[in-house]
Amino acid sequence: MRALTSDSDSDSDSDSGDVDLVERYAYPPGGTWLRANMVASLDGAAQRDERSGGLGNPADQHLFLLLRGLADVVVVGANTVRAEGYGPVRPSEGWDGVRDGRPPVPPLAICSRSLDLDFEAPVFTEATARTIVLAPATADPARLKTARERADVIVAGTDSIDFPAAVAELAARGHRRLLCEGGPGVLAQVVAAGLLDELCLTLSPLLLGGSPTRILNGPPVPVPPELTLAHALQDDDFLFLRYTRSR
Repeated sequence: MRALTSDSDSDSDSDSGDVDLVERYAYPPGGTWLRANMVASLDGAAQRDERSGGLGNPADQHLFLLLRGLADVVVVGANTVRAEGYGPVRPSEGWDGVRDGRPPVPPLAICSRSLDLDFEAPVFTEATARTIVLAPATADPARLKTARERADVIVAGTDSIDFPAAVAELAARGHRRLLCEGGPGVLAQVVAAGLLDELCLTLSPLLLGGSPTRILNGPPVPVPPELTLAHALQDDDFLFLRYTRSR
């Protein structure tokens, strides 16, 4: 990827030189930091044929895997796990050094209010790092029992997942560098709870039309967070935007 000139780039950056992605996407030191990674078309669609994977390119996939390597935990909604056919996180090329002193892979933390999950699927049975399930207290007791047999369960909230409580519990377990991969419903709740520190957005050069889901699928945010462009990178006609906000 090449850096684009922006107010936040140093004078040494140019549109002709490759950049160090590990350096550019390093988490800030100390504290808890929640990053989201999403992709959208030029007209705002977060999915193509009901999957986000139809919007990306090889550079987007490379960044997707790198961001996983940098994270302590990968947070994702159950709908996305089903739609995208999620398996467990596996070590990836390009991770050399990024996980020094940490487990080989980060665990997935799957958000599910109903616990309508296949607990015999590879995402549970083949996970190197035991999968985590985030659920509310009103989840079906039988499903909750099964979940505890196959995963580490964090109960947060009563009728729905209390994301501030869930993030606090993940951080207490040492998972302070969080990566949210959506889907749009989960990300909408994260933003509404005021938890989003950073958005990595891949802009795909497609115009899809229709009435697609956007990267946030939820009610209007009462107090929209204001984000600052940290950097803009380019690969062919794809843009890779990184926005952050101050706490």
